[in-house]
Amino acid sequence: MNIMTKPKAFALPPLPYDENALEPTISARTMGFHYGKHHKAYVDKLNELTKGTEYAEMKLDDVVKATFGDPSKHDIFNNAAQAWNHTFFWACLTPNSGKPNGELMRAIDRDLGGFAKFKENFAKEGVAQFGSGWVWLVAYDDDRVGIEKTPDAATPMAEGKRCLLTIDVWEHAYYLDYQNRRPDFLAAVIGKLLNWDFAMQNFLRSG
Repeated sequence: MNIMTKPKAFALPPLPYDENALEPTISARTMGFHYGKHHKAYVDKLNELTKGTEYAEMKLDDVVKATFGDPSKHDIFNNAAQAWNHTFFWACLTPNSGKPNGELMRAIDRDLGGFAKFKENFAKEGVAQFGSGWVWLVAYDDDRVGIEKTPDAATPMAEGKRCLLTIDVWEHAYYLDYQNRRPDFLAAVIGKLLNWDFAMQNFLRSG
């Protein structure tokens, strides 16, 4: 490699598992399209939009925060946020799911009515998100936790909230496996794939 050649500002990070690792809940075919086509397209477009600008030298999360709420930077925000959201989403999934524990479980009990109620309401909010978007478990500055849904590329991270977990409810996340059955997709992911170790790491991280 020519050391004088600057690499692309933003790269598609590798998945934390094989494309077939989440089967049968999420098929390798869905992962191939979702990660290899959709996620890659956001990264490629972001590089195109930021080439020669100040944003090309920033970290991805800083680009999201810097362009949030600026109508003139709408396209950059959308592609940066979608690139960040997807990388975060892959980390939220694991074939070795379990349950929250420790401080996070206590917060869920206190703020969300317990784990069973969390699962019910997390799915309900994901189904209720009209059109494309995301459903999130977030932590606030006082370490309270809550469930939020966001449209399109929007992310609570841009508003300074700590994201603990998310599920993508854009149709491309589930249509090949579940067609229009978003509730079934959400129930399966919540029941079988959420990475509670990752959520705990995010909860314990300072804002």
